[in-house]
Amino acid sequence: MRNKVAKFLTKPLQILLFLTLTVSGFAQDKTPSKFWDKVQFGGGFGLAIGSGFSSFSVAPTALYNFNNYLATGVGLQYSSLRERNNFSSQMYGVTWIGLVNPIEEVQISLELEQLRVNLKSDFNNLSDNFWNTGLFLGAGYRVDGVTIGFRYNVLFRADQGVYGDAFMPFVRAFF
Repeated sequence: MRNKVAKFLTKPLQILLFLTLTVSGFAQDKTPSKFWDKVQFGGGFGLAIGSGFSSFSVAPTALYNFNNYLATGVGLQYSSLRERNNFSSQMYGVTWIGLVNPIEEVQISLELEQLRVNLKSDFNNLSDNFWNTGLFLGAGYRVDGVTIGFRYNVLFRADQGVYGDAFMPFVRAFF
């Protein structure tokens, strides 16, 4: 089932990435500096270390702002989770994001995420490798380049994938 979903959604993800890059390319002014004036960089970073436990994640993202109300971009994502003598996981992939700011303080988002997941359990000697697709609708409160909010994965299935819940809080920062 996961492979069918991954194959079904891989082509749309490629099309969205192509369209995002194409639209960004056509939006360039003749002066290169004007294009780069509309680009923002940001993303997320996480680190947790405990007794026999470690978690690391990094997710850089680049946005192109068409105007004060509309932006789109792409990001990369990597995370690693390890519990000594029990469990390890690595995830990596790409994200497309579209942002709408109807007013300065409110941000609405649409994110399409495609992750490759590699799981290994030392406890029962099992492993699993699969693609995980998420389609998130989100809303948040924005101050300057920082947005705090919630997003909902419309493709969430309780018995599949890497997320434990369809609702997730987020903090997004762009500079």
